Amino acid sequence: MAIVIEVYLRMAWGFCNAPLYRASNRYEYMALPNQDGIRFGYHYHFNSYSQRSEEPDTTRRIVLGLGDSVIYGGVMSDQDSIATSIFSREMGFQMLNISAGSWGPDNCSAYLEENGLFGASAIWLLVSSHDAHDVMTYDPVVGVHPSYPDRQYNSAICELLDRYVFPRLFHSSKKNNDVDPDQKVLNGIDKRNSVGDTLLNPGFDKLKQMADSANIPLYVCLHATLPEFNAGKYDEQGEEIISWCNQHNVFLVKDLEEGLTDKMFRDNIHINDMGQRLEAQIMKKYIK
Repeated sequence: MAIVIEVYLRMAWGFCNAPLYRASNRYEYMALPNQDGIRFGYHYHFNSYSQRSEEPDTTRRIVLGLGDSVIYGGVMSDQDSIATSIFSREMGFQMLNISAGSWGPDNCSAYLEENGLFGASAIWLLVSSHDAHDVMTYDPVVGVHPSYPDRQYNSAICELLDRYVFPRLFHSSKKNNDVDPDQKVLNGIDKRNSVGDTLLNPGFDKLKQMADSANIPLYVCLHATLPEFNAGKYDEQGEEIISWCNQHNVFLVKDLEEGLTDKMFRDNIHINDMGQRLEAQIMKKYIK
């Protein structure tokens, strides 16, 4: 019976096939390169640059899609259903998905400093209000928190029990909750309280400098959280991002004004397939 359950969990649900991560001393962490698999029925793929995209295609115009778990999509979004894939398929451009859970603009700029701009014609930065102060702290998460594994479980049954059943029965340890970047965001933690930095995330300025140096446009898309959607406005940190864009003549798009609905949310921040489709439509509307 155990063998049957083991095979079923692997074949039907993709256990022992989670996307794996690597730590970085420049941008904290990112998915391992050259991964392709099925997890919970959803396909994921990462190219040789750890981007959730096909290999950069120099025969097409390239746009850089930067951001956190919203644009990343996670394992609950199929590769073909994330906004960057939809945009690439329907516009003929290639949008490289350069993202990871809870990445801020400084993670994105650090990645580009290491890897270059891939000959891009434009940069699309998808942020939420908390990114105003979501600065890198280099807290170890890879191989520490279950959401950022660096190796597969040897047994699907063990993974099911250790990662999903036991934490719900006995509650996750405080340590794991503290180091999970996405959990911090969902809990509404303002990193200014922990790092004492009241300045805007330095990645905004760095990305603007990179875009100007390459003579390409920088678009900032401000994604509203569900509480912001319900309030009909962005919070104080979101207003800081809006102010920065206005001061630096950066093209700003607010998805709160582009047809976002509460049915597009998976939780307070992340979006489902409907939300990914909307983000792709917004990209198509403004990137010409």
